[in-house]
Amino acid sequence: MLLHSNIIGEGKPFVILHGFLGMGDNWKTLGSQFSEQGFQVHLVDQRNHGRSFHDDEFNYEVLVEDLKHYCDAYKLSEIVLLGHSMGGKTAMLFATLYPKIVSKLLVADISPRFYPIHHDAILNGLSELDFDTIKTRGEADKILSNYVSDFGTRQFLLKNLYWVVKGQLGLRINLEVLKNEVGEIGESLPSFAMFDKETLFLRGDRSEYIGVDDERIISNHFPKAEIATISNAGHWLHAENPKGFLEAVINFVNS
Repeated sequence: MLLHSNIIGEGKPFVILHGFLGMGDNWKTLGSQFSEQGFQVHLVDQRNHGRSFHDDEFNYEVLVEDLKHYCDAYKLSEIVLLGHSMGGKTAMLFATLYPKIVSKLLVADISPRFYPIHHDAILNGLSELDFDTIKTRGEADKILSNYVSDFGTRQFLLKNLYWVVKGQLGLRINLEVLKNEVGEIGESLPSFAMFDKETLFLRGDRSEYIGVDDERIISNHFPKAEIATISNAGHWLHAENPKGFLEAVINFVNS
């Protein structure tokens, strides 16, 4: 099965992978701006997310194979590959396994190391959404607010709502599988994995996902890596400071 994507523009292929519980659509605005720089931007939905297929198997190995199948189907080579958070982990592993396909790698606010599970409240909140009784986004937001206090995070999560049929809301994500396999999200990159082409790690100055200790881990796997810090930004750095993020990415891919 082929991953769903939204393809914008013409030129050198630029593939973007969203984070956990996200979708390619989260990147629409930036994707359009990248396309204006002469790229054909592929906003991909990873399995069990967005409009892509649902499957019981969920780990970075299968996410990488999904992307390989996608690149083969569209005959993509020499791609610029950008991944955020979970998408960054997929992108890292893909680049180390298929270095010939990737010309430049960008990883947004995630390190190759292991991360403990930390999505419990969000997953519990999403599990409480009963669409037999919930008929509006506002009602869903009210229930979610008991679990997720941050308004921006709730808006991001509620993008997963859609009309299954008229009058019947549902979630695009495969919540059951993502709950069962949430431990896979924090898995570390295999110790032997290495990619020795140009790589840029971007971190938010208010985020704790990439710390000082991560710099050594990053250089072990990605010897040509640079690390750029985006100001006034946390983990969702591309949404919190899109101008700074765009500038850092364009400078790197055009260098």
